[in-house]
Amino acid sequence: MSKHPFEHFNLDPSLIMAVKDLNFDKPTPIQNRIIPKIIKRTNLIGQSQTGTGKSHAFLLPLVHNIDPNIKEPQAIIVAPTRELAQQLFNVAQHLVRFKEGVTTRLFIGGSDIERDKQRLNHQPQLIIGTPTRINDLATHGDLHVYQASYLIIDEADLMIDLGLIEDVDHLTSRLDRSAHIAVFSATIPKSLQPFLNKYLENPDYVKINNQTQNKKNIDFYLIPTRSESKVEKTLKLIDILNPYICIIFCNSRENANELLNELNHEGIKAGMIHGGLSPRERKQQMKRIRNLDFQYVIASDLASRGIDIEGVSHVINFDVPHDIDFFTHRVGRTGRGQYKGIAITLYSPDEEDYISLIEEKGYQFTNVDIKNGELKEIKAHDKRKKRQRKEDHLTQKVKSKAQRNNKKKVKPGYKKKFKKELENLKRQERKHYSKKQKRLKRKNK
Repeated sequence: MSKHPFEHFNLDPSLIMAVKDLNFDKPTPIQNRIIPKIIKRTNLIGQSQTGTGKSHAFLLPLVHNIDPNIKEPQAIIVAPTRELAQQLFNVAQHLVRFKEGVTTRLFIGGSDIERDKQRLNHQPQLIIGTPTRINDLATHGDLHVYQASYLIIDEADLMIDLGLIEDVDHLTSRLDRSAHIAVFSATIPKSLQPFLNKYLENPDYVKINNQTQNKKNIDFYLIPTRSESKVEKTLKLIDILNPYICIIFCNSRENANELLNELNHEGIKAGMIHGGLSPRERKQQMKRIRNLDFQYVIASDLASRGIDIEGVSHVINFDVPHDIDFFTHRVGRTGRGQYKGIAITLYSPDEEDYISLIEEKGYQFTNVDIKNGELKEIKAHDKRKKRQRKEDHLTQKVKSKAQRNNKKKVKPGYKKKFKKELENLKRQERKHYSKKQKRLKRKNK
């Protein structure tokens, strides 16, 4: 009988059972590279985008390394948002069900801290949570974080964006100097470097670049607004789509709020997730989304990274993101696992340059528009630009030739003659270009 692909990591047999239960056929690229390093307790920096299997890449070896006989914290995982921490905790709970004697606890803000303290009569071996709450519990001596020998910092660049890196710094400083650290981040901004230099000496660096091509199970569509507004186009899309859950991403809270009001005015019930919501409001919205109260969810880029919503069949980019990393995070919300997904990007003429930058990263779109209640394929958005560049080049070429032919003394009617000669030369150049293209086609047949 052939071995399961995960067995070559020499993981605890109980975790192979957990992997089989998840129906994992083979490790992802990041799992292949990260699992052996964490088993060996290596300091590392892992850079990868969403949807790469990162959570299991560090959770499987962490649970493997935990000694069930030691009833003290052995590993800590911090995440920048409660939702991300909850998702990691859910994954960890599944794994520890298979390895007897291992306990994990979740500690996040927005919950009763006194209740958290009561639960710490028995210290968990695997701690998962947000840095502020874990710090609060450690400061009062309730949580023995100093016992942990491994710290995982997930979505480190988002920690920077949300102003949480100071809390992460305080937490890291509580660990023994022999503790090992793994930092995972989609990008490595300059503002993260001081932290990395302070705590990670000669770390292993693992980068998984999955931005070079479309995901096979996501269809990417590009729709021009043309003479319509983004709201009008979105309403037309809603008329023809029937998603399980569709996330509509906006670049700003103002655009998100405006779109929500327009959808509500049309009788379309939609959820809303952005950084301006209070923790209570966000928790209520997430509960309703998971209860399938909404078919459409309007979101800011917080949801593209900090929140995971299961069953997203469609993503609509109401605004084109100015940061290409955000485009990757947004479209990564759909087409998860074995499921198909659809990612639609609306764009206005002033956003064409951002579309070009996304295409330069290797994304390929099908250009479509809404016609008679269907998505119909149209010419690529950059065809007009390419044609214009060709025309500009041709005009410059024939102007130079015409000017060379008219270097003599300027006579009356010069401009009129020059214009006529320019048009003649243009016609000649077009004929020459056309013949050249025909010869190339015959040659390539």
